[in-house]
Amino acid sequence: MSAPERIPPRSVTPPEDPAEPQASAELLARGEITVRGRIRDASNAALYCTVAYDGQEAACVYKPVAGERPLWDFPDGTLAQREVAAYEVSEATGWGLVPPTVLRDGPYGEGMCQLWIEAAPDAELLALVDGEEPEPGWKAIGFAEVGEGRTALLVHADDERLRRLAVLDAVINNADRKGGHLLPTGEGRLYGIDHGVTFNAENKLRTLLWGWAGEPFTPEAADVLEGLRKGLAEGGALTARLEPLITAVEIDAVRARVGALLASGTHPEPSGEWPAIPWPPV
Repeated sequence: MSAPERIPPRSVTPPEDPAEPQASAELLARGEITVRGRIRDASNAALYCTVAYDGQEAACVYKPVAGERPLWDFPDGTLAQREVAAYEVSEATGWGLVPPTVLRDGPYGEGMCQLWIEAAPDAELLALVDGEEPEPGWKAIGFAEVGEGRTALLVHADDERLRRLAVLDAVINNADRKGGHLLPTGEGRLYGIDHGVTFNAENKLRTLLWGWAGEPFTPEAADVLEGLRKGLAEGGALTARLEPLITAVEIDAVRARVGALLASGTHPEPSGEWPAIPWPPV
């Protein structure tokens, strides 16, 4: 599959509130997609586009199924559906951590279409620091080699938005939560993107957000997990939204993970059965 070279995007007029899920999802689902360029650092085909409908226009990312690279541990042609499933679970939490995302036909066939989020360039969520313990306001991830035989401590911010995202990742079994997948906005919101390798029935959690491992969930998180358990019941609202996107076995695995998280009452810890941190981490 070929795609145009990346060119500067023209100005776009997003919905009145781009973060408002229903309006944005309708625009993404019904609008006419125009490809503006290719995002070249993506591992699968990812196209920068605009989408226009009923006088509204916004930037978006379109990832056609035809551009997905085969993976040994995920069925072929399922990554776009998993991205949409991650959005559905995010919406069910009430936290709005994943940009509005739909599955639809596009210029290169069926694919995932997601609202483009402009990240704030000066937001500090990750850092490399000297010493063996993080400073107040930071959580340790682990040590990293930084060249010439020197190591530094990799840390992430002790940020409630990140903590919520860590809970979401544990539920959807995110196998690739890298620093580059964190998009803080100038308005103070935080989004996570690139959820193609999620919902595997086997434990594959790989993330940079281990800072709360073993710590009790906040009361808010415990309430959210309880809400997810109800939504994932047979005939539940969330189950109905996930059924067209992932398999029955994978939905059962989501139920089991939510139940295990509620039973433990704590953020999960690395299993030791799978690399805990994605590579490269950013």
